Amino acid sequence: MSNIQDSGPIVSGHRFVSNWFWRTFPAGMRRRWWLFRALDMIARHFPVFKAPSGVLVVRMDGIGDMVLFRTCLDHYAQALGVEQSKITVLGCESWDSIAGEVFQGYRVITINEHAFAKRPLYRFRISRMVRGLNPAVTICDSYLRRAMMADSLVWVSAAPRIISSLPYIGERNRQEFLYYLSQTDQVIDTGDYPTHEIERHYSFLSQLAGREIIPEAPHINWRDDAPPADRLQAGPAYAVINPGSNEYGRRWPLSKYNEIARRFRTRGLRVVFVGGRAERPGVIDTNDTGIIDLIGRTSLPELLDIMNHAALVVSNDTGPAHLAIALGTPTLVIVGGGHFGCFVPYPESVRPAHARFVYKEMACYHCFWNCPKRENKFQVFPCVAAVEVNKVWAEIEQLLEVTP
Repeated sequence: MSNIQDSGPIVSGHRFVSNWFWRTFPAGMRRRWWLFRALDMIARHFPVFKAPSGVLVVRMDGIGDMVLFRTCLDHYAQALGVEQSKITVLGCESWDSIAGEVFQGYRVITINEHAFAKRPLYRFRISRMVRGLNPAVTICDSYLRRAMMADSLVWVSAAPRIISSLPYIGERNRQEFLYYLSQTDQVIDTGDYPTHEIERHYSFLSQLAGREIIPEAPHINWRDDAPPADRLQAGPAYAVINPGSNEYGRRWPLSKYNEIARRFRTRGLRVVFVGGRAERPGVIDTNDTGIIDLIGRTSLPELLDIMNHAALVVSNDTGPAHLAIALGTPTLVIVGGGHFGCFVPYPESVRPAHARFVYKEMACYHCFWNCPKRENKFQVFPCVAAVEVNKVWAEIEQLLEVTP
């Protein structure tokens, strides 16, 4: 960017700047960005005949990321000097069915983030809606995010004050991030990779509030409804196993989960397998009537009800693991090394006593799941497959000893 005339935000000693010409004809943008360019511009400049008010918080995250952020959100009203009811959370439809309960007191709007990134007319409709909110402040503190989704939504809001965290910037998305960040009022640096997401959220919040706010463990409020009786009859206490994941490589081998299920049965616990219909990892061993297969047979709210009443949850690194921890249920998570320390395991300072993380550390950690050791995408990542059953069971026994 040459012939710089317009100033921009300063972060870590660097100023994000651009001139009017570069903002009009930015260099290095991908074809998709240009495809959406005209519609985004129309949405951003669409007239709104009311004064800006309230706060818009953009969270284009999966379920697990939402959980890690949720507790931090309760400090926003005081930090920004607004009423909680004046805060709108713009999130993903994957957690729409639980948003009313989890985000009580806030306004929540959810969208299909994948359609927003691919379908021009859907994108334009959502962008018009976001512009119509006319917030006084728009905030996005996600670190691992996509500029074409989160940052473009922040931009089309056209809020008088825009506050963003410094994202993880790679060569492929560098120009897009520079474009949006140069038009942001404040960019907050939340730390180098691989700082944990919880620590990032509270670092952002502390800098926003101008005082230190101590990080807290994830927690969500949830109803105390019984699990669905038509699929989980009354009986002895049960453990939940979540063997799926939207990424094949993070699925600990099903044979090992079946072994864990057999050991639960020797302890007198029933076993409930859960997960999304598309995440079924194989054939569940259900010859034992105490092993119940509910994969693909529960809604997200019903899944929370089941985990909320479980004696223990065992899961891969995926959204339900974070939900179980936030519910307060004893939870063990099997962890790989793709971005170790960013989401799991939790830092000891915010790890609840009822949460355990088991992993097999390798020299190739932090590959961002671009693993060269697999022949195809359907194979388990070596760092996940290497986690031993006995190591997992040893942690489970410790959790069971302190669980009523």
